[in-house]
Amino acid sequence: MTSLGPDYADRVLGGWLGRIAGNMLGKPVERGDLWTRERIDGYLRRAAALPLTDYLPEPPDESDALALRPEWRQCVRGRIHGSCRDDDVDYAILGLHLLETHGFGFSTEQVGELWLQRLPYLQTFTAERAAYRNLTNGLKPPLTATYDNPHQEWIGALIRADVFGWTCPDDPHRAATLARRDAVLSHSGNGVYGAMWAAALISAAFTAPTVRQAVDAALTVVPAGCRLARTVRRVVSLYEARMGWEDTLTTVAAETAGLGWIHTVPNAAVLTAGLLYGEGDFTRTVALTVRGGLDTDSNGATAGSVAGVLTGAAAVPGQWTIPLEDTVRSAVFGFDGARISDLAARTVRLARTGAQSALATLPE
Repeated sequence: MTSLGPDYADRVLGGWLGRIAGNMLGKPVERGDLWTRERIDGYLRRAAALPLTDYLPEPPDESDALALRPEWRQCVRGRIHGSCRDDDVDYAILGLHLLETHGFGFSTEQVGELWLQRLPYLQTFTAERAAYRNLTNGLKPPLTATYDNPHQEWIGALIRADVFGWTCPDDPHRAATLARRDAVLSHSGNGVYGAMWAAALISAAFTAPTVRQAVDAALTVVPAGCRLARTVRRVVSLYEARMGWEDTLTTVAAETAGLGWIHTVPNAAVLTAGLLYGEGDFTRTVALTVRGGLDTDSNGATAGSVAGVLTGAAAVPGQWTIPLEDTVRSAVFGFDGARISDLAARTVRLARTGAQSALATLPE
Protein backbone atom coordinates (compact mmCIF):
# COMPACT_ATOMS: atom_id res chain seq x y z
CA MET A 1 0.00 0.00 0.00
CA THR A 2 1.33 3.41 -0.93
CA SER A 3 0.97 6.57 1.13
CA LEU A 4 -1.94 8.86 0.32
CA GLY A 5 -0.89 11.32 -2.38
CA PRO A 6 -1.34 15.09 -2.23
CA ASP A 7 -4.32 14.91 -4.61
CA TYR A 8 -6.01 12.07 -2.74
CA ALA A 9 -8.75 14.21 -1.17
CA ASP A 10 -9.62 15.74 -4.54
CA ARG A 11 -9.84 12.28 -6.11
CA VAL A 12 -12.13 11.01 -3.33
CA LEU A 13 -14.40 14.00 -3.81
CA GLY A 14 -14.30 13.26 -7.53
CA GLY A 15 -15.44 9.72 -6.78
CA TRP A 16 -18.39 10.88 -4.68
CA LEU A 17 -19.44 13.54 -7.18
CA GLY A 18 -19.00 11.12 -10.06
CA ARG A 19 -21.10 8.41 -8.41
CA ILE A 20 -23.93 10.82 -7.69
CA ALA A 21 -23.83 12.55 -11.08
CA GLY A 22 -23.64 9.26 -13.00
CA ASN A 23 -26.54 7.89 -10.98
CA MET A 24 -28.63 10.99 -11.72
CA LEU A 25 -27.82 10.76 -15.43
CA GLY A 26 -29.02 7.17 -15.68
CA LYS A 27 -31.96 7.33 -13.28
CA PRO A 28 -34.74 8.42 -15.69
CA VAL A 29 -34.10 5.47 -18.05
CA GLU A 30 -33.43 2.82 -15.39
CA ARG A 31 -35.33 -0.07 -16.88
CA GLY A 32 -33.21 -2.11 -19.20
CA ASP A 33 -36.01 -4.21 -20.67
CA LEU A 34 -37.75 -1.03 -21.87
CA TRP A 35 -34.96 1.50 -22.32
CA THR A 36 -32.68 -0.32 -24.73
CA ARG A 37 -29.61 1.31 -26.29
CA GLU A 38 -31.64 2.01 -29.39
CA ARG A 39 -34.49 3.61 -27.47
CA ILE A 40 -32.18 5.77 -25.36
CA ASP A 41 -30.40 7.08 -28.44
CA GLY A 42 -33.72 7.66 -30.18
CA TYR A 43 -34.83 9.78 -27.23
CA LEU A 44 -31.61 11.77 -27.38
CA ARG A 45 -31.90 12.32 -31.14
CA ARG A 46 -35.46 13.60 -30.83
CA ALA A 47 -34.30 15.97 -28.11
CA ALA A 48 -31.26 17.09 -30.18
CA ALA A 49 -28.98 15.87 -27.40
CA LEU A 50 -26.47 13.67 -29.26
CA PRO A 51 -23.62 13.63 -28.48
CA LEU A 52 -24.68 13.50 -24.85
CA THR A 53 -22.65 16.00 -22.82
CA ASP A 54 -24.98 16.83 -19.90
CA TYR A 55 -27.84 15.36 -17.89
CA LEU A 56 -30.74 14.02 -19.91
CA PRO A 57 -32.87 16.69 -21.55
CA GLU A 58 -36.59 17.16 -20.89
CA PRO A 59 -38.70 14.50 -22.64
CA PRO A 60 -39.26 15.55 -26.26
CA ASP A 61 -42.87 14.32 -26.21
CA GLU A 62 -45.51 12.99 -23.82
CA SER A 63 -45.01 9.35 -24.71
CA ASP A 64 -41.34 9.64 -23.72
CA ALA A 65 -42.32 11.32 -20.44
CA LEU A 66 -44.71 8.48 -19.60
CA ALA A 67 -41.99 5.88 -20.26
CA LEU A 68 -39.41 7.50 -17.98
CA ARG A 69 -39.17 6.69 -14.31
CA PRO A 70 -41.30 9.06 -12.21
CA GLU A 71 -38.16 10.59 -10.67
CA TRP A 72 -37.20 12.13 -14.03
CA ARG A 73 -38.50 15.54 -12.95
CA GLN A 74 -35.69 15.73 -10.38
CA CYS A 75 -32.99 14.39 -12.71
CA VAL A 76 -33.17 16.22 -16.05
CA ARG A 77 -31.42 19.40 -17.13
CA GLY A 78 -32.70 22.54 -15.50
CA ARG A 79 -34.66 20.71 -12.79
CA ILE A 80 -31.83 19.37 -10.60
CA HIS A 81 -31.44 20.91 -7.15
CA GLY A 82 -29.30 18.45 -5.23
CA SER A 83 -29.37 14.72 -5.85
CA CYS A 84 -32.57 12.69 -5.71
CA ARG A 85 -32.66 9.72 -3.34
CA ASP A 86 -31.44 6.40 -4.78
CA ASP A 87 -30.10 3.11 -3.45
CA ASP A 88 -26.92 3.48 -5.54
CA VAL A 89 -26.01 6.42 -3.31
CA ASP A 90 -27.62 5.10 -0.11
CA TYR A 91 -25.23 2.14 -0.06
CA ALA A 92 -22.17 4.34 -0.48
CA ILE A 93 -23.35 6.34 2.52
CA LEU A 94 -24.15 3.20 4.49
CA GLY A 95 -20.69 1.81 3.69
CA LEU A 96 -19.12 5.00 5.00
CA HIS A 97 -21.15 4.71 8.19
CA LEU A 98 -20.17 1.04 8.50
CA LEU A 99 -16.45 1.86 8.46
CA GLU A 100 -16.92 4.80 10.83
CA THR A 101 -18.85 2.59 13.26
CA HIS A 102 -16.97 -0.71 13.11
CA GLY A 103 -13.68 0.09 11.40
CA PHE A 104 -11.98 -1.96 8.70
CA GLY A 105 -12.34 -5.13 10.77
CA PHE A 106 -16.14 -5.12 10.43
CA SER A 107 -17.97 -8.44 10.12
CA THR A 108 -20.69 -9.45 7.69
CA GLU A 109 -23.06 -9.74 10.65
CA GLN A 110 -22.38 -6.09 11.50
CA VAL A 111 -23.27 -5.08 7.94
CA GLY A 112 -26.64 -6.75 8.43
CA GLU A 113 -27.21 -5.10 11.81
CA LEU A 114 -26.55 -1.70 10.28
CA TRP A 115 -29.05 -2.36 7.50
CA LEU A 116 -31.74 -3.12 10.06
CA GLN A 117 -30.89 -0.02 12.08
CA ARG A 118 -30.42 2.51 9.30
CA LEU A 119 -32.04 1.37 6.04
CA PRO A 120 -35.83 1.16 5.47
CA TYR A 121 -36.94 -2.22 4.16
CA LEU A 122 -38.94 -0.72 1.28
CA GLN A 123 -35.83 1.10 0.04
CA THR A 124 -34.12 -2.23 -0.63
CA PHE A 125 -34.58 -4.26 -3.80
CA THR A 126 -33.93 -7.72 -5.28
CA ALA A 127 -31.10 -9.53 -3.43
CA GLU A 128 -30.88 -6.91 -0.70
CA ARG A 129 -34.58 -7.22 0.08
CA ALA A 130 -34.28 -11.01 0.23
CA ALA A 131 -31.30 -10.72 2.60
CA TYR A 132 -33.11 -8.11 4.73
CA ARG A 133 -36.13 -10.43 5.04
CA ASN A 134 -33.85 -13.31 5.97
CA LEU A 135 -32.16 -11.17 8.62
CA THR A 136 -35.49 -10.29 10.22
CA ASN A 137 -36.38 -13.99 10.25
CA GLY A 138 -33.24 -14.72 12.26
CA LEU A 139 -30.98 -16.17 9.57
CA LYS A 140 -27.25 -15.48 9.68
CA PRO A 141 -24.77 -14.98 6.83
CA PRO A 142 -24.15 -16.67 4.44
CA LEU A 143 -27.68 -18.14 4.61
CA THR A 144 -29.04 -14.60 4.32
CA ALA A 145 -27.69 -14.60 0.77
CA THR A 146 -28.62 -18.09 -0.33
CA TYR A 147 -32.03 -18.81 1.21
CA ASP A 148 -35.02 -18.03 -1.06
CA ASN A 149 -33.01 -15.48 -3.03
CA PRO A 150 -33.15 -15.76 -6.84
CA HIS A 151 -31.11 -12.57 -7.26
CA GLN A 152 -27.79 -13.73 -5.81
CA GLU A 153 -25.78 -12.82 -8.91
CA TRP A 154 -27.48 -9.52 -9.63
CA ILE A 155 -25.80 -6.11 -9.43
CA GLY A 156 -26.71 -5.08 -5.85
CA ALA A 157 -23.41 -5.93 -4.18
CA LEU A 158 -21.43 -4.20 -6.91
CA ILE A 159 -23.16 -0.87 -6.22
CA ARG A 160 -22.14 -1.13 -2.54
CA ALA A 161 -18.41 -1.44 -3.25
CA ASP A 162 -17.23 2.13 -3.86
CA VAL A 163 -16.32 3.09 -0.32
CA PHE A 164 -13.93 0.15 -0.07
CA GLY A 165 -12.09 1.37 -3.15
CA TRP A 166 -12.09 5.00 -2.00
CA THR A 167 -10.58 4.09 1.37
CA CYS A 168 -7.98 1.65 -0.03
CA PRO A 169 -6.23 3.66 -2.76
CA ASP A 170 -3.72 1.68 -4.80
CA ASP A 171 -4.54 -1.47 -2.80
CA PRO A 172 -6.99 -3.42 -4.97
CA HIS A 173 -6.69 -6.68 -3.06
CA ARG A 174 -7.49 -5.07 0.29
CA ALA A 175 -10.41 -3.20 -1.27
CA ALA A 176 -11.72 -6.45 -2.75
CA THR A 177 -11.41 -8.27 0.58
CA LEU A 178 -13.56 -5.64 2.29
CA ALA A 179 -16.10 -5.68 -0.54
CA ARG A 180 -16.38 -9.45 -0.35
CA ARG A 181 -17.11 -9.30 3.38
CA ASP A 182 -19.96 -6.91 2.66
CA ALA A 183 -21.25 -8.70 -0.45
CA VAL A 184 -21.74 -12.18 1.02
CA LEU A 185 -24.59 -10.85 3.16
CA SER A 186 -26.80 -10.87 0.07
CA HIS A 187 -24.94 -12.35 -2.91
CA SER A 188 -22.95 -15.33 -4.14
CA GLY A 189 -20.87 -16.26 -7.19
CA ASN A 190 -20.58 -13.53 -9.80
CA GLY A 191 -22.63 -11.22 -7.58
CA VAL A 192 -19.79 -11.27 -5.05
CA TYR A 193 -17.09 -11.17 -7.74
CA GLY A 194 -18.72 -8.06 -9.20
CA ALA A 195 -18.40 -6.24 -5.88
CA MET A 196 -14.76 -7.31 -5.50
CA TRP A 197 -13.99 -6.24 -9.07
CA ALA A 198 -15.64 -2.83 -8.67
CA ALA A 199 -13.86 -2.09 -5.38
CA ALA A 200 -10.52 -3.07 -6.92
CA LEU A 201 -11.24 -1.01 -10.05
CA ILE A 202 -11.85 2.12 -7.99
CA SER A 203 -8.83 1.45 -5.79
CA ALA A 204 -6.59 1.02 -8.85
CA ALA A 205 -7.94 4.20 -10.47
CA PHE A 206 -6.13 6.33 -7.85
CA THR A 207 -2.72 5.53 -9.32
CA ALA A 208 -3.25 3.74 -12.66
CA PRO A 209 -1.77 5.75 -15.56
CA THR A 210 -4.73 4.75 -17.78
CA VAL A 211 -8.22 3.37 -17.32
CA ARG A 212 -7.14 0.23 -19.21
CA GLN A 213 -4.51 -0.45 -16.55
CA ALA A 214 -7.10 0.01 -13.80
CA VAL A 215 -9.36 -2.53 -15.54
CA ASP A 216 -6.45 -4.97 -15.80
CA ALA A 217 -5.60 -4.53 -12.11
CA ALA A 218 -9.20 -5.15 -11.09
CA LEU A 219 -9.25 -8.49 -12.90
CA THR A 220 -6.49 -9.81 -10.64
CA VAL A 221 -8.81 -9.99 -7.60
CA VAL A 222 -11.42 -12.39 -9.03
CA PRO A 223 -11.07 -15.97 -10.32
CA ALA A 224 -9.80 -15.87 -13.90
CA GLY A 225 -12.34 -18.47 -15.01
CA CYS A 226 -15.47 -16.85 -13.57
CA ARG A 227 -18.00 -15.54 -16.05
CA LEU A 228 -17.54 -11.96 -14.90
CA ALA A 229 -13.79 -12.03 -15.60
CA ARG A 230 -14.27 -13.76 -18.96
CA THR A 231 -16.83 -11.16 -20.02
CA VAL A 232 -14.68 -8.21 -18.96
CA ARG A 233 -11.71 -9.69 -20.84
CA ARG A 234 -13.93 -10.15 -23.88
CA VAL A 235 -14.81 -6.44 -23.89
CA VAL A 236 -11.13 -5.56 -23.49
CA SER A 237 -10.20 -7.80 -26.44
CA LEU A 238 -12.81 -6.20 -28.71
CA TYR A 239 -11.63 -2.74 -27.68
CA GLU A 240 -8.04 -3.75 -28.39
CA ALA A 241 -9.14 -5.07 -31.80
CA ARG A 242 -10.50 -1.55 -32.53
CA MET A 243 -14.10 -2.66 -32.79
CA GLY A 244 -16.45 0.30 -32.31
CA TRP A 245 -18.25 0.86 -29.01
CA GLU A 246 -21.69 0.02 -30.41
CA ASP A 247 -20.53 -3.17 -32.14
CA THR A 248 -18.69 -4.25 -29.01
CA LEU A 249 -21.86 -3.95 -26.93
CA THR A 250 -23.92 -5.75 -29.58
CA THR A 251 -21.43 -8.61 -29.65
CA VAL A 252 -21.24 -9.03 -25.89
CA ALA A 253 -25.01 -8.62 -25.46
CA ALA A 254 -25.51 -11.64 -27.72
CA GLU A 255 -22.97 -13.63 -25.68
CA THR A 256 -24.66 -12.78 -22.35
CA ALA A 257 -28.25 -13.07 -23.58
CA GLY A 258 -30.68 -14.57 -21.10
CA LEU A 259 -29.03 -13.30 -17.94
CA GLY A 260 -31.41 -10.35 -17.54
CA TRP A 261 -30.85 -6.61 -17.36
CA ILE A 262 -29.98 -6.50 -13.63
CA HIS A 263 -27.49 -9.40 -13.64
CA THR A 264 -23.92 -8.44 -12.75
CA VAL A 265 -22.23 -9.91 -15.82
CA PRO A 266 -23.90 -8.02 -18.72
CA ASN A 267 -23.79 -4.82 -16.68
CA ALA A 268 -20.06 -5.28 -16.08
CA ALA A 269 -19.69 -5.49 -19.86
CA VAL A 270 -21.55 -2.19 -20.39
CA LEU A 271 -19.51 -0.57 -17.63
CA THR A 272 -16.19 -1.84 -18.97
CA ALA A 273 -17.03 -0.61 -22.46
CA GLY A 274 -18.00 2.81 -21.14
CA LEU A 275 -14.74 3.10 -19.25
CA LEU A 276 -12.51 1.92 -22.09
CA TYR A 277 -14.14 3.86 -24.89
CA GLY A 278 -14.50 6.87 -22.60
CA GLU A 279 -10.70 6.90 -22.42
CA GLY A 280 -10.48 8.77 -19.13
CA ASP A 281 -12.74 11.66 -20.15
CA PHE A 282 -15.41 12.08 -17.46
CA THR A 283 -18.27 13.25 -19.68
CA ARG A 284 -17.64 10.72 -22.44
CA THR A 285 -17.34 7.89 -19.90
CA VAL A 286 -20.63 8.47 -18.08
CA ALA A 287 -22.46 9.30 -21.32
CA LEU A 288 -21.37 6.12 -23.11
CA THR A 289 -22.05 3.99 -20.05
CA VAL A 290 -25.61 5.24 -19.63
CA ARG A 291 -26.27 5.04 -23.37
CA GLY A 292 -25.21 1.39 -23.09
CA GLY A 293 -28.50 0.60 -21.37
CA LEU A 294 -29.37 -2.17 -18.86
CA ASP A 295 -29.12 -0.93 -15.23
CA THR A 296 -28.35 2.62 -16.34
CA ASP A 297 -28.27 4.40 -13.00
CA SER A 298 -26.09 1.76 -11.32
CA ASN A 299 -23.67 1.60 -14.23
CA GLY A 300 -23.58 5.38 -14.58
CA ALA A 301 -22.83 5.69 -10.87
CA THR A 302 -19.92 3.25 -10.90
CA ALA A 303 -18.51 4.68 -14.14
CA GLY A 304 -18.76 8.16 -12.65
CA SER A 305 -16.99 7.02 -9.51
CA VAL A 306 -14.09 5.51 -11.46
CA ALA A 307 -13.84 8.49 -13.83
CA GLY A 308 -14.10 10.95 -10.94
CA VAL A 309 -11.22 9.23 -9.14
CA LEU A 310 -9.15 9.18 -12.33
CA THR A 311 -9.64 12.89 -13.02
CA GLY A 312 -10.19 14.34 -9.54
CA ALA A 313 -13.07 16.62 -8.59
CA ALA A 314 -11.41 19.74 -9.95
CA ALA A 315 -11.49 18.28 -13.47
CA VAL A 316 -15.13 17.11 -13.42
CA PRO A 317 -17.02 19.57 -15.66
CA GLY A 318 -19.36 21.95 -13.89
CA GLN A 319 -22.50 20.88 -15.74
CA TRP A 320 -22.34 17.69 -13.68
CA THR A 321 -21.43 19.09 -10.27
CA ILE A 322 -23.03 22.54 -9.98
CA PRO A 323 -26.66 21.30 -10.11
CA LEU A 324 -25.93 18.88 -7.25
CA GLU A 325 -25.55 21.89 -4.93
CA ASP A 326 -23.25 19.85 -2.65
CA THR A 327 -26.33 18.10 -1.28
CA VAL A 328 -27.50 14.50 -1.31
CA ARG A 329 -30.90 13.02 -0.47
CA SER A 330 -30.74 9.66 1.29
CA ALA A 331 -33.01 7.11 2.91
CA VAL A 332 -30.20 6.15 5.31
CA PHE A 333 -31.34 7.31 8.74
CA GLY A 334 -29.48 10.43 9.84
CA PHE A 335 -27.94 11.24 6.44
CA ASP A 336 -30.69 12.92 4.43
CA GLY A 337 -29.51 16.34 3.24
CA ALA A 338 -25.84 15.55 3.89
CA ARG A 339 -23.17 17.63 2.18
CA ILE A 340 -21.28 15.72 -0.48
CA SER A 341 -18.09 17.53 0.50
CA ASP A 342 -18.55 16.36 4.11
CA LEU A 343 -19.05 12.74 3.03
CA ALA A 344 -15.84 12.97 1.02
CA ALA A 345 -13.93 14.52 3.94
CA ARG A 346 -15.12 11.74 6.24
CA THR A 347 -13.99 9.17 3.66
CA VAL A 348 -10.52 10.73 3.61
CA ARG A 349 -10.31 10.58 7.42
CA LEU A 350 -11.24 6.89 7.31
CA ALA A 351 -8.58 6.16 4.71
CA ARG A 352 -5.92 7.84 6.82
CA THR A 353 -6.98 5.76 9.82
CA GLY A 354 -6.94 2.62 7.70
CA ALA A 355 -3.51 3.42 6.27
CA GLN A 356 -2.07 3.92 9.76
CA SER A 357 -3.60 0.63 10.91
CA ALA A 358 -2.18 -1.21 7.91
CA LEU A 359 1.27 0.24 8.48
CA ALA A 360 1.14 -0.72 12.15
CA THR A 361 0.67 -4.38 11.24
CA LEU A 362 3.67 -4.55 8.89
CA PRO A 363 6.66 -6.58 10.15
CA GLU A 364 9.68 -4.57 11.22
